[in-house]
Amino acid sequence: MTREPPKPLILIVDDTPTNIQVLAENLIKDYRIKVAASGEDALRVIASQDLPDLILLDVMMPDIDGYEVCRRLKNSPHTNAIPIIFVTALNEAANEEFGLNLGAMDYITKPFYLPVVKARIRNHIRLKQTTDMLESMAWIDGLTGIPNRRRFDQMLEVEWKRAQRNRLPLGIIMVDIDHFKEYNDCHGHGEGDVCLKQVAAMFAATVNRPGDLVARYGGEEFVILMPETDTDGTRQLADQLRHRIESMQIPHTHSSASRWVTISLGYASLIPQANQASSALLDEADSMLYQAKSLGRNRAFGYCLG
Repeated sequence: MTREPPKPLILIVDDTPTNIQVLAENLIKDYRIKVAASGEDALRVIASQDLPDLILLDVMMPDIDGYEVCRRLKNSPHTNAIPIIFVTALNEAANEEFGLNLGAMDYITKPFYLPVVKARIRNHIRLKQTTDMLESMAWIDGLTGIPNRRRFDQMLEVEWKRAQRNRLPLGIIMVDIDHFKEYNDCHGHGEGDVCLKQVAAMFAATVNRPGDLVARYGGEEFVILMPETDTDGTRQLADQLRHRIESMQIPHTHSSASRWVTISLGYASLIPQANQASSALLDEADSMLYQAKSLGRNRAFGYCLG
């Protein structure tokens, strides 16, 4: 049975309970609702729970006003894509201009007309869903359906900085399908595409720990990013992937490594230092992949850095 996608999540921020109640009662049928009674409460909810798909934000609140909440959210890469609609009694054009210049998507003045509020919310939710879909497509490899190199490069920088801050290991595995040119020459590029999809699907099914990332790096190369993973964990996964691909027994009559399609893997793990670039880890994993191929392919090779 196909599961229905969750309803969009709206966060209502207002220090007047009546306003929250009116909005929530009229939106609960179509959306999931969270509420916050102050600016500080709103920031705490956003930091500790799932990101909302849209925020309805009052301006005049006693601790942190809505403008400041908006400014903080828009200055953070984690939250700057959340659409914000100001819902406020401040009805001067200058107030609206100020709010929109902070990055809000819309500005609704009180007393509001509920059908108009609901229509504007619906339009902004649809726009966000379309934007999210397009961004997701930009991160996905069109052939295999797994993340592409662009997504890997982005996540490598994110996880590298996190590992630097927290003094935690970060592991990478570089993977190459052995003698893939010969496979294409023998079986044709159509079968080659099928092979790539099969390998990618096996990787995606095996590398399923939250936070790990499998990506197609280019051609017949794949890469796996593993936060908080030391050398032993990285090596264990590399060995597991190698065995599983060979056990699929995809015929490869023109490979010197095996009768079947096989992979070579290079792995590396380190705790990033303050003055290191993420390329240090990637280059080392690539060097280990070269060693694995030089030693006869169909093997994993690597060691720990630092």
